[in-house]
Amino acid sequence: MAHPEHAQPSDLDIELRMLIEAIYLKYSYDFRDYTGASQKRRVLHAMREMGCATVSALQARVMHETTAFSQLLQYLTIPVTEMFRDPTYYAALREHVLPVLSTYPSLKIWVAGCSTGEEVYSLAILLKEEGLLERAIIYATDINPQSLDKARKGVFPLEAMRLYTENYQAAGGRCAFSDYYTAAYSAALFDKSLCENVTFADHSLATDSVFAETHLISCRNVMIYFKKPLQERAFGLFHESLCHRGFLGLGSKESIDFSAYGPRFEPLNKRERLFRKR
Repeated sequence: MAHPEHAQPSDLDIELRMLIEAIYLKYSYDFRDYTGASQKRRVLHAMREMGCATVSALQARVMHETTAFSQLLQYLTIPVTEMFRDPTYYAALREHVLPVLSTYPSLKIWVAGCSTGEEVYSLAILLKEEGLLERAIIYATDINPQSLDKARKGVFPLEAMRLYTENYQAAGGRCAFSDYYTAAYSAALFDKSLCENVTFADHSLATDSVFAETHLISCRNVMIYFKKPLQERAFGLFHESLCHRGFLGLGSKESIDFSAYGPRFEPLNKRERLFRKR
């Protein structure tokens, strides 16, 4: 027979569940199906940084101060991203996906979980080099308004440009990467024309619905933070949003294979996690 202590959730786990439930009820942000371990790590880090002795104390602050919730949201949605991250993914897009997309008179692309915008600018550069940017509309969505603000500004740390340049070149870049930004002080400001056709918008894969028919959806390194039910919900949204024979790109550690939606997609480039709607 199992010991009762194994069956009982710890006080910390109970407090965490109450915090996540409170966030959902008060702010309509749904983190209930995000994976436990990474969520717990992020909440404990936020608790220390925000000077709260317990998760319950953090919950009390979040309930009564909207600024405290905004602060906590930065910890719950920590962006880990870079331009042309996994360059072979972008090389595969260039080789396998963009030639097909070039046959459409106009394109709609959805970057789901766009964070601070590095992936959006990478895709825009790719589209520009393939002569497709002018006829593309890109929807860049995230649940974090502060991340979206950063993405809109298109300003990235100058110290990151060396890595981004290497990534860009490895992805088959056709120009000098520095042509796309202006360096000022310690920042790199990216060319505004890259984002003329980008709509940055608040959208949650947990609670919101489909808003457009799209030809390509890129949702990279977002699913790893989701439990199974939320993964299924997201895959359902992607399937519904994609046009006939549309493309879906996932992160390097993500797959649709074990999803109920798996059979509705065929692998286009399995190694680079590129799929095509059947």
